[in-house]
Amino acid sequence: SQAMGTLMPATSWALLLATLGSVAGLPLEGEPGCTARHLARYSITFMGKWSQTAFPKQYPLFRPPAQWSSLLGKEHREGYRAGSRGVPVIPGPRDMVRGRWLVSGKAGQPGEGAQSGGGQCSLVPSQGEGKGEGRGGMELSRGGQAVSFVVRIVPSPDWFVGIDSLDLCEGDRWKDQVSLDLFPYDAGTDSGFTFSSPNFATIPQDTVTEITSSFPSHPANSFYYPRLKSLPPMARVNLVRLPHSSRTFVLPTQDLAGTGNEILDTLSVPQTPLDCEVSLWSSWGLCEGRCGRLGAKSRTRYVRVQPANNGTPCPELEEKADCTPDNCV
Repeated sequence: SQAMGTLMPATSWALLLATLGSVAGLPLEGEPGCTARHLARYSITFMGKWSQTAFPKQYPLFRPPAQWSSLLGKEHREGYRAGSRGVPVIPGPRDMVRGRWLVSGKAGQPGEGAQSGGGQCSLVPSQGEGKGEGRGGMELSRGGQAVSFVVRIVPSPDWFVGIDSLDLCEGDRWKDQVSLDLFPYDAGTDSGFTFSSPNFATIPQDTVTEITSSFPSHPANSFYYPRLKSLPPMARVNLVRLPHSSRTFVLPTQDLAGTGNEILDTLSVPQTPLDCEVSLWSSWGLCEGRCGRLGAKSRTRYVRVQPANNGTPCPELEEKADCTPDNCV
C-alpha cells in the first residue's frame, strides 16, 4: 500500500467524515443559533502524536511508514450531519484522492447536507510522519458555524481521527480557541486488525466505532493494550481565532518560551508498555540418554512481540524435562 498525499493506497477506501461523538456541538432544538455578525477566521494546527513510544505495537516503519493524510474539512450549519459513532458511512465513491466526502442531511439521505454549508476542502497538508505538525486555516460565517474534519491513519484498513460538528459560535460571539485530543475510529468499511492489513471490504458494511485499548478484543489488534485503561491520544487539533482585521491567514507562531499546556504537552510523550508475546510450545523432542538412566527432552517457543517501554519481559524460551529414553545406547 501507499499513503495519501505523496503516497496513496492502491485500493480505494470509503470516504467519511466522522469522529468523537463527545464533541458534537450543534445547537439543540429550541436553543438560539449563532448571531455573530462578522466572519470568523481560524488557524488550524494538527499535531500528530503517533510515535513508536506511545504506540509501540506493530508501529509502521516502512512501506509506508506511519503518517497522516491531509486534513479534509468542511464548515456547515445546523442540520448537516457528518456521520457519527454507531452510524454507517454512506456508500459511494471510495477514492479520497479526489477530495470528496459523502455526507447526510437531516433525513439521513446522501447529498442533502452537502448543500447546507461551505465547501469541503483540504485544510492542512498531509504529514509524512506519525509525529509532527501541520498548519492551515479556514473561514466561518454564522450560516456555517460548525466544523467537521477527518484525517486518515496511514497505513490502516479504514481508520481515522477527526471531529464531528464542532460548533465554534456561542450566541453572538465566536470562540477564541479550542483544543481537542483525537483518538482512533474504525469507519466500518474495510476489515483488518493491523496497520498493514490488506483492504478487504466489510460485507455487510459496519457502523463507525471507536477503537480502544481493549476493543476490538483481539491480541492481533494494533491498538490492543490490555494493561491500559485508555489509549493515549493519537493527535491533537488546536483552532485559534485570528483578529477580525486580518485579511489573510497569518498563522500564529508557537511561543517556545511559554509555559502553557501546549508546550508541556508537546514535551511529554507517553510511554505505552508493550508486553512480550511468545508462541505456543513446540512438541517435545526425542528423549536422549543412556540405557538404564534418566534421559532428557526439550521443547522451545519463540518471541512473537518484543517487549518495549518497561513491558513484561519475555519468559524462558526453552524447557527441559526428565524422561525415559526410548532408543537408548
